[in-house]
Amino acid sequence: MGRSFEVRKVAMAKTAAAKTKVYSKYGKEIYVSAKNGGPDPSANLSLKHLIDKAKKDQVPSHVIEKAIDKATGGAGEDFVPARYEGFGPGNCMVIVDCLTDNNNRTITDVRNCFTKTNSKIGAPGAVAHMFDHYAVFVFAGDDDEAVLEHLMEADVDVADVELEDGKVTVFAPHTEFFKTKNALADFNADIEFDVEEISFVPQTNVDIAEDDMPMFDKFMDMLNDCDDVQNVYHNAVLPQ
Repeated sequence: MGRSFEVRKVAMAKTAAAKTKVYSKYGKEIYVSAKNGGPDPSANLSLKHLIDKAKKDQVPSHVIEKAIDKATGGAGEDFVPARYEGFGPGNCMVIVDCLTDNNNRTITDVRNCFTKTNSKIGAPGAVAHMFDHYAVFVFAGDDDEAVLEHLMEADVDVADVELEDGKVTVFAPHTEFFKTKNALADFNADIEFDVEEISFVPQTNVDIAEDDMPMFDKFMDMLNDCDDVQNVYHNAVLPQ
């Protein structure tokens, strides 16, 4: 593949408002996972992964428990996923993933982020074909060939394994997330992941010029402020 993985998602400032947004994001995802797959993490691997990830991001236990209780109570909102695609400042490609209980509100909010920053929202599939939907794992290591060999022996349909600066990055189809994670845990029982997620990885990158940075920052900030936006993926390379 010949490319290093970067988590190209909107990084949230460490403010009280941003923390509330993070809690809300995980609360929705945990609620949906528990409602669809059951509230028992041992029987619902997606829920277990979300809970572990939320704890890593310092989401309080009461937020997690409230979301699960809400899902088991039978009442509450019916959140559904929504995905929007388009071209942001500097002609970068953007994928916006949402969870919403009101599609009209969500599309209006997301469209405003595009139109108010001279960006262009596109039709479904406008840019997604230029991203790979991968399970991505990053961890400390120095032998990518041994990792690849183990994954192949475990019958993981691995897409690529890279080594750079003492970090091994594994790319696998998003459908093989848990199979890949279990195989890596078998490879090293003490493994600690810097990244373990399903992500959209761009096939090509776009360098953002200094002149486009103010509008790019505004665009990302506006998306961050949308309550229904869960994740934003892009192929922009920002100036150093």
